[in-house]
Amino acid sequence: MTKVGLFDKRVIENFLKITSGISATLSLVVLFVDIPSECKTTYGWLFLGLLFLIYLVIWIWSNNLNKVDIDVEGSDVTIKVGDIFLEPGLKVIAFNEYFDTQVDNIIIAEGSLNGIFIKKHLGVPVSELDSHIEHYSFDSNEILGSNAKRKIGKKVRHQIGTVCVYKDFLLTAFSKFDDDNKAVLTMPEYLEFLINFWDKVNNVYAQQSVSTPIFGSGITRIKGHKNINDEDLLKIMLWTFRISEMRFKYPARLTVVIHKDKIDKINLLDIKSAKNGV
Repeated sequence: MTKVGLFDKRVIENFLKITSGISATLSLVVLFVDIPSECKTTYGWLFLGLLFLIYLVIWIWSNNLNKVDIDVEGSDVTIKVGDIFLEPGLKVIAFNEYFDTQVDNIIIAEGSLNGIFIKKHLGVPVSELDSHIEHYSFDSNEILGSNAKRKIGKKVRHQIGTVCVYKDFLLTAFSKFDDDNKAVLTMPEYLEFLINFWDKVNNVYAQQSVSTPIFGSGITRIKGHKNINDEDLLKIMLWTFRISEMRFKYPARLTVVIHKDKIDKINLLDIKSAKNGV
């Protein structure tokens, strides 16, 4: 899929920057090197061919860009393709509002980031994680009460955006669950989550770098926005980060990790070219 048009103005701008340097160099060269008149036409066509090749390379590079670094209000932000579990610092794992840990493809899907974390990267019995969450020092306003009618899974509900620090992971209450245990959020709730989340991260990150996925890129459904895509979600994340009080002090940075299967849907050149990524 072509994400960047052949005549995209940013491709043209990059091309002009490169060719201006080449032209300046050649101008200096011809001052000291005499080119035979019979070769000028051949060299001219070779030069045009080189320019075409350079333009083509820039366009292909733009469509296959898989990492960009941007500055968001003084914070270093990297957006890249990768594996969040290999990133240094704190890694964010999105849970539901109950902090469920039951990977059964009903409460938590095995293939979700949440499920992969519990199944492959937890390294201890799930009961130990459950105990950690149960005894974690949440603020009183982060616990919304108990849902006694819930038949399976945990019953204690948490405010979305709540963060629980576990080793080098930040577990966050991201999605609300309906009566059928489907992860659902409205757009106002999605924005509420992000604003709360950045505020909580600001309190716990302790000068460490933080890596997050694109929230909502998985199975969570955002009501009324069926056509919203990963690039839209990424831009919303960056916008809420910009307006929040969360700032990373060097060398700590924020990294948004994109799954390799999702990058074809995201135009990183567009993100890099925009002010603050949005």
